[in-house]
Amino acid sequence: MKHEATARVVIDLPKAEAWALLRDLSLAHNYVPAAVRTEITSDKPDGLGASRRIYQRSGKGVDETITEWNEGHGFVIRLHKGEKGAPLPFRRAAFRYRLEDAGHSRTALTTSLIFDMRWGYFGQLLYERILHYVFRGIISDIALGMKQYYESGEVVNSHQLKQLRIGARQEV
Repeated sequence: MKHEATARVVIDLPKAEAWALLRDLSLAHNYVPAAVRTEITSDKPDGLGASRRIYQRSGKGVDETITEWNEGHGFVIRLHKGEKGAPLPFRRAAFRYRLEDAGHSRTALTTSLIFDMRWGYFGQLLYERILHYVFRGIISDIALGMKQYYESGEVVNSHQLKQLRIGARQEV
């Protein structure tokens, strides 16, 4: 895939605890902005081939299926709308989640959106002018939301997310 938007945060949890939360595919609505519910849609709850549907406030759902699984370290999950392929504006899209030991009982989480745009030259122009910033912000928000949820166990709301963004900017 051609494009990638990535964010990295350090979570104040040992890697094994962070992995236990990451591998639970049913938790996404607790840290993904605008998500309200997560439904496991496969017979198995995790591992290669496991899938889920994440519902947005609008009522629309996006399907995600595990295409790579690295036990204890992370996975790649493909975005799709049923059998139709990736949701607009993507031709193909996936999220990659990776955990690494950060020392002192902390874990580095790297989240990435890897994708190809639809619409040829127009899609490329749209990405370069506008969507590049939008996708970076979304990935950053997901990483910050995961950090907050993993550390506190509390569902991340929009007010908290704004505060997390301010805190992240001050750390840089």
